[in-house]
Amino acid sequence: MTVSEEFGDIDIYVFDQLQKGRIRQGDRVLDAGCGSGRNVVYMMRAGIEVWAVDANPLAVDEVRALAARLIPGLTPAQLTQRFRPASIEDLPFPSAHFSVVMASAVLHFAANDEAFDAMLGSLWRVLAPGGLFFSRLATSIGVESRIEPVGDRRYRLPDGSTRYLPDESMLMDRSTRLGGQLLDPLKTTLVQNQRAMTTWVLKKV
Repeated sequence: MTVSEEFGDIDIYVFDQLQKGRIRQGDRVLDAGCGSGRNVVYMMRAGIEVWAVDANPLAVDEVRALAARLIPGLTPAQLTQRFRPASIEDLPFPSAHFSVVMASAVLHFAANDEAFDAMLGSLWRVLAPGGLFFSRLATSIGVESRIEPVGDRRYRLPDGSTRYLPDESMLMDRSTRLGGQLLDPLKTTLVQNQRAMTTWVLKKV
């Protein structure tokens, strides 16, 4: 098996959490905004209990097909239960249902502060105490002079896209409000002449 077959197109920052032992067998993982499931290929292979939602039903169909191939013991009912079309701000799961919640390249699609907090609050609600919250999102960190404000904390980026961009103080404020403990310092990657992407990792205490 090649590395790409084993791990898929996993985000290197999700891989980092696996390497650190923060996502392992026995966890119940929610990939919120899963897309085609690129971040959960290895987890499915490793026997980690993966659940996923996406607003796009076609993306959910792809992840169900992936799960049916990599976890052949799942019944059609289990596939429907664990991989669902859903909005992040209204997750269809009980509180404290997951030990890991991931939202990779999702939160920067918020329309404004209220929408951001609704998504964040929903993700935090379904995370169990002691659980891992992982998010990678576009921010204004390090690119403040290169972005153009268009209102509601949304900015036009050098790559031509428009995104909702928290700054460092906002992410630290939300960490405190949630009662989360930073497991890693905020880490921001500057993508040349395009955007800044920040990795935000919290423990729910």
